[in-house]
Amino acid sequence: MAKSVKEVLEMAKGVQVVDLRFTDLPGTWQHFTMPVQRLSEDFFKESIPFDGSSIRGFQEIHESDMLLKPDAETAFIDPTAETPTLVISCNVFDPITEEAYSRDPRYVAQKAEAYAKSTGLADTVYFAPEAEFFVFDGVRYTSTPNEAAFSIESEEGWWSSNREGSKGGSIQPKRGYFPTSPTDTLQELRNKFMLAMQAAGVSMDLHHHEVATAGQSEMSMHFTTLTRMADDLLLYKYIIKNVARKHGKTVTFMPKPIFGDNGSGMHVHSSMWKDGKNVFYDEKGYAGLSQTAKYYIGGLLKHAPALLALTSPTTNSYRRLVPGYEAPVNIAYSQRNRSAICRIPANKSSKAKRVEFRAPDATANHYLAFSAILMAGIDGILNKIDPGEPKDVDLYELPAAEKALIKQVPSSLDAVLNALEADHDFLLQGGVFTPDLLEEYIKYKRVHEVDAVRLRPTPHEYVLYFDA
Repeated sequence: MAKSVKEVLEMAKGVQVVDLRFTDLPGTWQHFTMPVQRLSEDFFKESIPFDGSSIRGFQEIHESDMLLKPDAETAFIDPTAETPTLVISCNVFDPITEEAYSRDPRYVAQKAEAYAKSTGLADTVYFAPEAEFFVFDGVRYTSTPNEAAFSIESEEGWWSSNREGSKGGSIQPKRGYFPTSPTDTLQELRNKFMLAMQAAGVSMDLHHHEVATAGQSEMSMHFTTLTRMADDLLLYKYIIKNVARKHGKTVTFMPKPIFGDNGSGMHVHSSMWKDGKNVFYDEKGYAGLSQTAKYYIGGLLKHAPALLALTSPTTNSYRRLVPGYEAPVNIAYSQRNRSAICRIPANKSSKAKRVEFRAPDATANHYLAFSAILMAGIDGILNKIDPGEPKDVDLYELPAAEKALIKQVPSSLDAVLNALEADHDFLLQGGVFTPDLLEEYIKYKRVHEVDAVRLRPTPHEYVLYFDA
């Protein structure tokens, strides 16, 4: 529920400090803290200066000064903080022009929602992600010129069944979906995650253990508008990590932290509404979809390679998106086929009709990922992009000749960055994304991630080649 400045000042009466937060270009929450006495009505009209050159993807040293303006609607009391803390998200502004900053991811999301309204296609867009994660008992890793290794500790991990003191019941690979406790050792911890989210004002749906061994889990949030959901997803990651740490656990949203078992995705559900009606619904359409929804899917399929640069944006993402392993790598759509990149959940309710884009993972910058999905879908609608026929068959069991006709997603971060360079005009419509943001994003990813991984030998290469 939207909050006024007066409501936020009333909330602040019970706290001691105020935490101001914003997001860098790769998608990590940044913050600084001030005493609550500084909070006033005038504070919301003023701006807080900070050094933009120290934030990834923002400014150069000679143009480093930037401004933050708090958004009262985002305020919540931090349920994980020891000191009573009020948290407020901010937007970034240029101190010279006093205009919103083009590389502020939150501003991009706000522009995407405004663009959707300007087209006349919808007055509201809803998003609902399903972000999966692993809860480990401990982790060790190193990457230096003479050493590279990682080690995971997990009571649930199948490799722990022969350790001293084991109680048995370790989860075998791909056997983690829905067992009760004591096999599911994380029930009470996930309860704490969910209740903390609700205490922060986020409406929750459910939580459960996921398919993989070693504590893979998921919680789902009730759908809400695009920018608000990106706000909530940052909070989701923040609360899960902090509550886990308080209970002696550690959490990762890496798509593929474990070899030989399912990875963690973030299936993103979206729908468009106008005058209180879901424009994606048509009772007579395939899977209850309207023609508008099919065009939206057409846009997602056409731009999928470029989209993945923003929705599956790490080298580790492509350890998960591998053909033949139940991953959503096929650029196709289906009512029930989970290997298709777009799925239409089986639900006859007009209010629940939506499109699920299954390739993303939670390493994405949520503001940019959701905005890109919406922009691709709108491009599909405006240009009436036909998604073709649905693929309601087991795509892995098709004859080779038929399988070859179905395109698959690129197999590396470098490849999807190339695709984004070649196909990004749809993102620039309405000024939602800007060329400087995309150029900086691509440059950062290539230098700090693609090259950083490409240039380093891995432990398994020693297994394969040391004695060659």
